[in-house]
Amino acid sequence: MAAAAGSGFDGDVPIFHAENLVSNIKSINYSRTFLSIISGVVAGIWGFTGLKGFVFYFLVMMVASLGLLAKAKFSVHTYFDSWNRIVIEGVLGGLMVSLIEAVKN
Repeated sequence: MAAAAGSGFDGDVPIFHAENLVSNIKSINYSRTFLSIISGVVAGIWGFTGLKGFVFYFLVMMVASLGLLAKAKFSVHTYFDSWNRIVIEGVLGGLMVSLIEAVKN
């Protein structure tokens, strides 16, 4: 991940580099899409349907969020403009991918 926030003067609003921020958000979306496919396949193989499938998907996304936080060294505002980018960015979009993969299996 590239640092999205630049160093400014004390008391100033942090400066965000748009290219780095967009690159970081793309990385989140790609990783969540990949994990959605994998979790859908695993949920289908293990027979997780209905509520169990939803819970499994959200557990995988929670672990992914923790992994992204660890990769950012728990310094979210250095790489992203808000916590929402790591916690909920792409979770609902990936849910559809996961459901499709679970239905296929």
